[in-house]
Amino acid sequence: MNLPWRSWLGLPPVSAAGLAYRHATPRRLPGRTPLEAVTLVALDAETTGFDTQRDRVLSLALAPIRTLRLELAGMENWLVYQPAAPLNAAVTVHGILPSETAAGEPEGEVLAGLLRSVSGAVLVGHHIGFDVAMLNAALLRHHRITLRNPVVDTAILAMRAVEAFGKTAYPGQQPPSLDEICEHLGLPTVERHTAAGDAFTTAELFLVLCARLQRLRGRPLVLADLPVERA
Repeated sequence: MNLPWRSWLGLPPVSAAGLAYRHATPRRLPGRTPLEAVTLVALDAETTGFDTQRDRVLSLALAPIRTLRLELAGMENWLVYQPAAPLNAAVTVHGILPSETAAGEPEGEVLAGLLRSVSGAVLVGHHIGFDVAMLNAALLRHHRITLRNPVVDTAILAMRAVEAFGKTAYPGQQPPSLDEICEHLGLPTVERHTAAGDAFTTAELFLVLCARLQRLRGRPLVLADLPVERA
């Protein structure tokens, strides 16, 4: 239900999609939960730029992982209608032209689909903090809610699972890029800098990293073995 203080403050109510999502999505899951029992969703968003308030989401893709297996049949991919998408430097990276986004699906409907698909899941992404920030800004505009899922950044996971990227005492150390990790592991990337390609690649990388971490731990993984944060 919508909270009374929203009305008192004159704030618009949370949408029906947002309420259903909030009801189905706890902010925390028990750390002892076997990872095989956790529903995970790898996501990637392509945007017009890096300003979370001014820029917009152009495309979004989800790759579900259940019982530590990538469910290809469950992958989802949306092109988002943006009537004022600029022809800027970002286009040279993701290749999405304004004429394409003009034929996309309405942003609010795409976000409602996102909320349905990630309800109750742990989100996985590479440098996922940016994707979450962009999606939260859009969700607030359309559904008056932000993501509450636990999240795992594969860049941070790689620092736990791959010795070459392990944390050092160097104060300026940066988490590795998706390309750096995939090249080191010999994992091919698929349709790089597209939402669908990056979500698929991130899901595959996540499973490879979990397999390596499981070998290091010498036992099946539980959720607490991963660098889980709140969205």
